[in-house]
Amino acid sequence: MLRAVCTGLVCLWAGWAVAADYRAGPEDYRDILPRLQPGDRLLLEPGEYRQGLPLQNLSGQAGNPIIIEAANPAAPPRFIARPRANTVSLVNVRHLTLRHLQLDGRNLPVDAVKAEGHSRYADFVTLEHLTLHDHAASQQNVGISTKCPAFGWRVAHNRIERVGTGMYFGDSDGSDPFVGGVIEFNQITQTLGYNLQIKHQTAPRPGTYAGHHDTVIRYNLFSKSDALPGPLARPNVLLGHGALTGPGSEDRYRVYGNVFLHNPSEALLQAEGRVAIYDNVLINGSGDAIRIQPHNDVPRDMDIFSNTVLASGTGIQVRQAEGAAYRQRVIANVVAAATPLRGGEGAHNVTLPYQADALNIPLFELTARLLKDQSTPRLPDALARELAAYPDWQAAARPGATLAPGMLRKLESLQP
Repeated sequence: MLRAVCTGLVCLWAGWAVAADYRAGPEDYRDILPRLQPGDRLLLEPGEYRQGLPLQNLSGQAGNPIIIEAANPAAPPRFIARPRANTVSLVNVRHLTLRHLQLDGRNLPVDAVKAEGHSRYADFVTLEHLTLHDHAASQQNVGISTKCPAFGWRVAHNRIERVGTGMYFGDSDGSDPFVGGVIEFNQITQTLGYNLQIKHQTAPRPGTYAGHHDTVIRYNLFSKSDALPGPLARPNVLLGHGALTGPGSEDRYRVYGNVFLHNPSEALLQAEGRVAIYDNVLINGSGDAIRIQPHNDVPRDMDIFSNTVLASGTGIQVRQAEGAAYRQRVIANVVAAATPLRGGEGAHNVTLPYQADALNIPLFELTARLLKDQSTPRLPDALARELAAYPDWQAAARPGATLAPGMLRKLESLQP
């Protein structure tokens, strides 16, 4: 694709360009925002940006998004929060990418990135390599939030710390669905409330989201190691149910390859609806690990398999609504906990007493160390083939998380 090379509002055309590269700094970047078209890039120079990033009525195209990013990723532009305005405000946007930006909240009561409640949609938004910090005036202040229908987001390689809530997708009443997202390779730490919450959905999705769309949560670090018990206590991750009938009712979450660390008063992961949870490492020296229970509806069909759990409380607990017709299978997990398993359809799990000294074992060694001197059941071939349909399952028909050591080392390196 031929491109124009632009500085401020002056463009030097390089042939018949169909997209433009703009370069701008703190003084003139907002003048360029309304001009952005599919394929355009706005390259932001290093410096302090104090007028926010209001992005309204901007639409790229599939494979040709509008991109706003640092001119030099090693010196990202720093957006300073201002009163009564979310720093990055999204209203009616599609196919938009933000990369290599720093958002400093200065502990003002605002959000870092927000798809606003008065927006009709915010679809195909990509947020990569952002650093979001100090948005912790209260639990209500969020690193990344959607309050309008949002489809096809990718949230990847971001660092979020010292915020009220790390990511909050959907609205508290179950409206404004978050559909078909990919949340991967993020580090979320030091949150007052949730590291991540995806709200339940009360009604079928709009027709735009027709078809089956899973939301994928993979290769993230979710840590509340520094959290304090009290009225703001929340699970590290809470996943609400999808639509109960009609479009979206068969959607599910796929949660795999993540590391969950510590929570002083809640579980590491709480979920309802339709979920597959596999190949995760969950460590809580202060309580429970996985808690499946009714919240706004009930747990529906779930597979919980090949996880490694170390918890001083309950390892995996399944509380099903009385008389419900759904299944929650708990298969081939390695669980060292005061109460390893409670509820669910268990098979081929290895259960052990809680081992406090294992808290100091490197992540990439934990499964093998817990299984030392243990006989480990091999999954029946038919069951192994069934579970192999889940993308990126690494288990090789044996219990416990078996992500590649390189991946676990990478996640371990993200620990605060």
